[in-house]
Amino acid sequence: MQISVPLPRRAQKARHEENKLAKRLRGAVGRAIGDFNMIEDGDKIMVCLSGGKDSYALLDILLSLQNKAPVRFELIAYNLDQKQPDFPEQVLPEYLSKLGVSFHIDAQDTYSVVKRVIPEGNTTCGLCSRLRRGIIYNTASKLGCTKIALGHHQDDILETLFLNLFHGGRLATMPPKLLTDDGRHIVIRPLAYCREEDLIEYAQVKQFPIIPCNLCGSQPNLQRQAIKQMLRQWEKLYPGRIESIFRSLQNVKPSHLVDTGLFDFVGLKTGAPTAGEINPVFPPDSSCSSDETFL
Repeated sequence: MQISVPLPRRAQKARHEENKLAKRLRGAVGRAIGDFNMIEDGDKIMVCLSGGKDSYALLDILLSLQNKAPVRFELIAYNLDQKQPDFPEQVLPEYLSKLGVSFHIDAQDTYSVVKRVIPEGNTTCGLCSRLRRGIIYNTASKLGCTKIALGHHQDDILETLFLNLFHGGRLATMPPKLLTDDGRHIVIRPLAYCREEDLIEYAQVKQFPIIPCNLCGSQPNLQRQAIKQMLRQWEKLYPGRIESIFRSLQNVKPSHLVDTGLFDFVGLKTGAPTAGEINPVFPPDSSCSSDETFL
């Protein structure tokens, strides 16, 4: 007869916090999937694994949701071995085999191409990502996958927004669901509502076998890192600002921007209702009127 020994109070508290974290992440992923109709019955989803914390969490959470989902879908883990120096190529196959997950590993030396084409000291991300995308899309077609799942989270989405704003002169980011330019693939980002700090903690709890990236991770002067630091500083000084910025991406009013391709300013006439009525962000007793807020 086995006698169960209760966990010490500290261990019980730690277990409780871990369960809360897992539930919070699963809930965020479930909401994103539902809001954007990311997964449909019969989907075959290629889950792209880099060996980083985010893609491990993505696969882990999708596996946990798969058993409870109201629709039937298949998962296949995918990794592109880009032949970076000292890449531990056995780590992912061993991990995925233990999980009992179907997987496909591609070995293509994009590392040498990037190092040959990009001058020393310059950012490699642009070319690396283009090469990687092409290979991923072609492989998805060969495997008969209907969706491609990537591990970008809420912080990634906000960082991309400000990168485009500051350096690209456009108001755009990576969407939770995307149809590729050729119309052949749908890319989904189920972690769109997840915060990076939660994913860092989740990776520690789960003890994922993290594989560092020696190509992009060795570039300390990336603009994305500067944006990340800016957002962290904002959140430290003004708690809740990150959530507020993210909510703004879900509450876009073209009639209060300046893009004539999104709103018919030329045809705007008095007496006709518009699609973007003023919704003041300041309360009525604020020193700013609603007109002053927007005009």
